[in-house]
Amino acid sequence: MAKRQSLREFQQDLTRRLTEVKHSGRRSALLAVSAGSSNWLLDLSEAGEIIITPTLTPVPMTRDWFRGLANVRGNLYSVVDFAAYCGEGQTPMTGEARILLIGTKHGVNTALLVSRALGLRNPEDFDADDQTVDQRSWVSGAVRDSQNRLWRKLSVRPLLADSLFLDASLD
Repeated sequence: MAKRQSLREFQQDLTRRLTEVKHSGRRSALLAVSAGSSNWLLDLSEAGEIIITPTLTPVPMTRDWFRGLANVRGNLYSVVDFAAYCGEGQTPMTGEARILLIGTKHGVNTALLVSRALGLRNPEDFDADDQTVDQRSWVSGAVRDSQNRLWRKLSVRPLLADSLFLDASLD
């Protein structure tokens, strides 16, 4: 049976591991998240901060994947439900749902709502999957882990520049 871990322990462990990666000589690390039924990897340098989902204020006349605005330490962030944006159903607002502040590094207050944050992964633990083709400009490839699970690589900058991502209003 898997060991249960409190949210505080998880956050402390993740903070410790992020600090270790930052100060180690490792070239890169990947942040793993799930959005709906899909697994995603982001380069840690692009990932941004992960926080517990705050109260979201809905915005009328927006697409179903635009979940609203969140106040994060006095700054407003637009929140996109990443599973819904990818064509899956809306992410349930459970205790595992997280907000990933992806735009801060790029000067944009944008966040992704994901089903779960799964922690850090080593790029060397994955094998390239050349059979999976994804035409979306912000998907930079696919890999498989040792259990043959498919993981897509999310490239933040192209996502933030995607014309659909930038247009949350209903037509």
